[in-house]
Amino acid sequence: MKRPTRVFWILGGVVCTILGSIGVVVPGLPTTPLVLLASWCFLHGSPRLQRWLMQSFLGKYIRDYREKGGLTMGKRIMIIMLMSGMVSLSIFCFIDTRWVEWVVGIAGLIGVIVVGFVVPKAKK
Repeated sequence: MKRPTRVFWILGGVVCTILGSIGVVVPGLPTTPLVLLASWCFLHGSPRLQRWLMQSFLGKYIRDYREKGGLTMGKRIMIIMLMSGMVSLSIFCFIDTRWVEWVVGIAGLIGVIVVGFVVPKAKK
């Protein structure tokens, strides 16, 4: 593989890994899709980094998704409740600027829609 292409895949994987890691604690930023994309990028750019990702704490998200083909209803409900709670807490307790409240609220709503309707349901 040509070096510029390999660097592109590795950079994409690193960016997605960082965003996915942040998504573990930030509401509205989906962890699983970003980690899956990071894994795919690393697979094309550096199989060694892909193995590292699978062994990190984020590897659990990939393994669960691969084994079950999506999110179980219980995980889906838990994620939506946590996102809604964190978004509400952020809006009502920590943010003073009205437009920032709107941005956080809309991002949270998009996150709920993605988790509720876009992310595939787990196979039984």
